[in-house]
Amino acid sequence: MDNVSVITMFTLSGLNGTTNYRVTLFALTLLCYCLIWLVNVTIIVTIIMDKSLHEPMYIFLCNLCINGLYGTAGFYPKFLVDLLSNIHVISYAGCFLQGFVLHSSACADFSLLVLMAYDRYVAICRPLVYHSVMTTQKICLLVFLAWLVPFNLLFLSTITTLRSRLCGSHIPKIYCINFLIGKLACSASIANVIVPAFNYTFYFGHVIFVVWSYIYMIRTCLTSKENRSKFMQTCLPHLFCLIVVVGSLLFDLLYMRFGSKDISQSVENFMAIEFLVVPPIINPLIYGFKLTRIRNRIQSFMCSKSSVFR
Repeated sequence: MDNVSVITMFTLSGLNGTTNYRVTLFALTLLCYCLIWLVNVTIIVTIIMDKSLHEPMYIFLCNLCINGLYGTAGFYPKFLVDLLSNIHVISYAGCFLQGFVLHSSACADFSLLVLMAYDRYVAICRPLVYHSVMTTQKICLLVFLAWLVPFNLLFLSTITTLRSRLCGSHIPKIYCINFLIGKLACSASIANVIVPAFNYTFYFGHVIFVVWSYIYMIRTCLTSKENRSKFMQTCLPHLFCLIVVVGSLLFDLLYMRFGSKDISQSVENFMAIEFLVVPPIINPLIYGFKLTRIRNRIQSFMCSKSSVFR
């Protein structure tokens, strides 16, 4: 223990088997990142510029798209550099920063999707008090908490991992996460068990709330044709996005803890980046195509621009 050297760099081994097709991967990754920026910025600008869209559901959606850009910014720039390099290392501080950004973005996704579920629950199950419940002050508070709580929880988790004495610097992944950094610790720490367990329990409670709210919404929609139409228009996109986010995260999370060692590196990498590819693209596309007001606003903007060029 006394001879453990100070760790200043971490080695990422996820790209060791991609030498022959790194250029192709770089082009596809760059295209994917540009697409993420295009679809998310389109939704964000549309909602900000159109005052008629300054309503709770669209404000939450705008924050969801901002979070998508925030989370992917913690991965894609470093990943693109690694694809063009033969040495895949990351600094000590950079590794913890990347882990914090990726974790906090994933948790903020959950928080914002829960807010959207709550908004739909009030709109469908308690329509008469919707405007008195979803006031501007309450929306600002909820959005603030949706960002603050994940940041605080993950800051605590990162600090806990940061305090651990490390006996290794090899991370078998294409990016840094707290779980793998924690596995490099020289000795087990109670805090490294309690803090993640609390975080998982906290966000499992989010899932329980969403399930409960959808049970109530479905029961309410069965009694009203108008509510059924509202559910199909606004709740189905949210439900689909929630399934995409939860599925993508669980896929990687469960494999990381219980997966087989015999799976190829390419499959491991796909599972690792799935939550950084699918939700940031699918979420804005689903809402952009499904929500009529956003779709019409984007179409009118495109038509006005095309007429100007003519």
